[in-house]
Amino acid sequence: MGLNDTPSSERVHIAFFGIRNAGKSSLVNYLTNQEMSLVSDIKGTTTDPVMKAMELSKAGPVLIIDTPGIDDTGELGEKRVERTGRILAKADVAVLVTECGREPVQAEKELIRLISERKIPYLTVRNKADLYDEPEDKEPGEIIVSARTGQNIERLKAALTELACKKNESSKRLVADLLNKGDTVVLVIPLDESAPKGRLILPQQQTIRDILEAGCSAVVCRDTELKEVLSGIPAPRMVITDSQAYGTVASIVPEEIPLTSFSILFARYKGELESLRRGADKLAALTDGDKVLIAEGCTHHRQCNDIGSVKLPGWIREYSKSDPEFHFSSGGSFPEELSGYALIIHCGGCMLNESEMKFRISKAEEAGVPMVNYGMAIACMNGILERCIKVFGRAGERL
Repeated sequence: MGLNDTPSSERVHIAFFGIRNAGKSSLVNYLTNQEMSLVSDIKGTTTDPVMKAMELSKAGPVLIIDTPGIDDTGELGEKRVERTGRILAKADVAVLVTECGREPVQAEKELIRLISERKIPYLTVRNKADLYDEPEDKEPGEIIVSARTGQNIERLKAALTELACKKNESSKRLVADLLNKGDTVVLVIPLDESAPKGRLILPQQQTIRDILEAGCSAVVCRDTELKEVLSGIPAPRMVITDSQAYGTVASIVPEEIPLTSFSILFARYKGELESLRRGADKLAALTDGDKVLIAEGCTHHRQCNDIGSVKLPGWIREYSKSDPEFHFSSGGSFPEELSGYALIIHCGGCMLNESEMKFRISKAEEAGVPMVNYGMAIACMNGILERCIKVFGRAGERL
């Protein structure tokens, strides 16, 4: 990602689905104006999802995703279809690419059912118009195109732009809606062995940017300098800390100054704050042998004292006075079957878009499994959870 690039998690995800040889890849290549995906007459040429960041006029930054055929066969084909299903979980807008000259097949009908069930805005695009005498759309939300001649591609772009703009109409902010112009916010960022050398991590960067866009000031320090910083400035509107420094930070920040964490901000921004807060109640009730899933939305090199695989299990054993069985997932490998878990503890989700984060939360709720995120879990185990969500008021609204 370049210095000026919008993170993928903040882009509207537009995913193209369809059976093999419907012309998905040809259409995506024409739309993006480059050879993003391999194209051939052989069925199943696209074997893995292919993603391309681009700009759509008026809608701004989007992520275009080409997927394998939903009718792929054989053992490898089934795995490709499974990967396509994972893309559906993160799709903000879906495009079903079918063909002129035929009726929908069962795989396409099933996909439409899933898309409608998940309430994902979608278009049906009937491709290969140059091969058939079918000049007019048959149904609302349907566009007839030709990836070979470019017929109606601009109309497709306009329709995608409209859907993407609707997605972008959300007024949700990471922290700016909790601030008044001119406020000062103190950000506590420890530089321990797990901190990346020479840079801030994405949640910290995004929080600083949102504070600046609100016309406010961000004062950044380590936990070791926090006491000195607070004594040298007027009382800040709030203090936002890395969750791992809760113990130190909570003992320094006066009770009258709101305190929260980057992870909890993201719980509100990308998920369901109240449902994740309820998941924290399960921590104290864990017993020996309970299966606990610790899930992360990104993949990274694990340090010797990694928060997900080392620190959290240790804190949980100490807090619950039990010995649960820990399981781990990262990136796009969130388990399909969740019913065997007693609790899911998820990272802040900075690398996931809102659609995928909400999908994961809904899957946990459907399976009857409590889910909490890192920040809330650590705040709970430090005895300060209610203090750390107080700044959001009732049901996540500003006080």
